[in-house]
Amino acid sequence: MAACSQNASSAADDSKAGAGTASGKARAAAVSLSPVVKGDAVIADEPLVLKARDGKLSSVTVTAPDGKALDGAVSADGASWTSAHATAYDTAYTFKARLTAADGTKTSRTGSFRTVSKKDIFVGTYNVSQGSTVGVALPVSVVFNRPVQDKAAVERRLRVTSSPAAEGSWSWMKDRDGKDRVDYRPKEYWKPGTKVTFAMDLVGVKNGDLVGTQKREIDFTVGKAVATTVDVVKKTLTLTENGRAVRTIPVSTGKKTFETWNGTMVVLSKVPSIRMNSSTVGIFGPEAYDLGSVKWDVQLTPSGTYTHAAPWNEGKFGKVNGSHGCIGMSTADAKWYFERVGYGDPVTVVNSKDTVDVNNGYGDWNVDWAKWQAGSALG
Repeated sequence: MAACSQNASSAADDSKAGAGTASGKARAAAVSLSPVVKGDAVIADEPLVLKARDGKLSSVTVTAPDGKALDGAVSADGASWTSAHATAYDTAYTFKARLTAADGTKTSRTGSFRTVSKKDIFVGTYNVSQGSTVGVALPVSVVFNRPVQDKAAVERRLRVTSSPAAEGSWSWMKDRDGKDRVDYRPKEYWKPGTKVTFAMDLVGVKNGDLVGTQKREIDFTVGKAVATTVDVVKKTLTLTENGRAVRTIPVSTGKKTFETWNGTMVVLSKVPSIRMNSSTVGIFGPEAYDLGSVKWDVQLTPSGTYTHAAPWNEGKFGKVNGSHGCIGMSTADAKWYFERVGYGDPVTVVNSKDTVDVNNGYGDWNVDWAKWQAGSALG
């Protein structure tokens, strides 16, 4: 993990962490630790940085309870020492630093600190990765492992910027498993080629008795505009690229009482083969199924909506809706489609019923803009 850059003045230094007396003049060089949160506790699972104040470091030793020293190196200018590996959670460390003050006085400083415990922090899991290329409909989504009590404080430390610039907003919701989640989407789909940066700096953010420790910056790019429209009445799937219709495929969507979700979904993942068992989506009895190897699967919702090859429905494509909610097509057509769509591409179903929920994957686009903005904790 990348080291956090916070430099807290309340860090464990010679006056805060049991340091020894300077061996030189009274105004000797001192040291501070970062990243620090929650009093003098140091963020765990990150490289440790020890910085010199009013002097230069010559050597640093940081020792764990088992007597092992952290590997690390002093910077060329002597201003800091950085460990080569991350620190452990809820662990006490001691340190000894040798410094040279501005007037040439040799000084040593000792101290101790403890890293935060996992039970004392909250973290967010996000859906974009560094250097990736995504579809035009992908929102930035963050799901938190603990309830967020002060959503405004957290939202202030989240930022999305883009080139070209695009109007956008965060909006809070509950994820399907009840966890607090916040998504950022532009007012309209991203323009192809847009460069986007997602920044999250939760270091020191208070969340009840918990504290944030993450600092991340992720750059990604928006690819070409690949969009899909599925018409359940016409029983067709039409794919467009950059606004130009490429192909229309005959499909079979959800039958009565198992209708395919209406509205816009977003491609979540792709796998060339998957087992589909109806028990995983709560379908039992006469409608139950267990399909051992379903080919060319494009996932649209966590609730189990896919486009995929459905050779058992041969003869129904373009004629009869006979699935349990998925969008089936011939094996050849499914492979063609699989190869042309990617993570973040929009798939819009029309003329069906029951619009997909906003938290069932990325149903964000089914909320009108005013309502979406109202979901921000910042007003």
